[in-house]
Amino acid sequence: MKVVYNNILSSISKGKKLLAILIDPDKMAVEMASGFIEKVNASIATHIFVGGSSVDENDTNCLVAEIKKYTNLPIVLFPGDVTQITNHADALLFLSLISGDNPEYLIGKHIKAVSQLRHSSLEVIPTGYVLIENGKQTAVERVTETKPLARRQAQQIVDTAKAGELLGMQLIYLEAGSGAQHPVPLEIISLVKQELNIPLIVGGGIRTKQHLEAAYNAGANVVVIGTAFEVNDSFFDELKIQL
Repeated sequence: MKVVYNNILSSISKGKKLLAILIDPDKMAVEMASGFIEKVNASIATHIFVGGSSVDENDTNCLVAEIKKYTNLPIVLFPGDVTQITNHADALLFLSLISGDNPEYLIGKHIKAVSQLRHSSLEVIPTGYVLIENGKQTAVERVTETKPLARRQAQQIVDTAKAGELLGMQLIYLEAGSGAQHPVPLEIISLVKQELNIPLIVGGGIRTKQHLEAAYNAGANVVVIGTAFEVNDSFFDELKIQL
């Protein structure tokens, strides 16, 4: 049953802005989880994404199990590899790197994941993943051995995102990359959103509330923030729930 995905669709239909906090198991020790999640719970965050480009085996499983103790927010896997799949989570973004030409990340990794997913309770959400240049090389580029799409090639980005939808993807994720120097250009977010009939996720390089609001206004349905909290967790103060 598509609980997480249907809730996303329902929230969008009601005009709600969705915010996912991305936690990289390679950068967060299990013992740090309770304090961090307390801040997440007090913020306007609606989802927790967990994953990274390079994570030691079993780290994701341990971290997600710990996070689950402290929150009722949906925990969605954002995996860089099949070793990051865990049934402790609620859903899995089944990412296909449609901006690249490495068959391992278009379909190869997915085939390897099937044996784990066949009897899993995870909600699997097919997601077209589009990497966009941000001013520096990202971990995704290094690990996948692919190049991002150039920011100046707006039509190619739009067409790539639309192709993902036509292939049956249920989400499109525009990604500038962890620690991006520049977020996804607002014009590109807007152009992609105009073409899509499915939800649009945007992440990478969003470090201020102004960046966040601008991404929403351009058309993002879900915004993902990760690095901003790693370098400055006082950012949570800007995103507290208004009571």
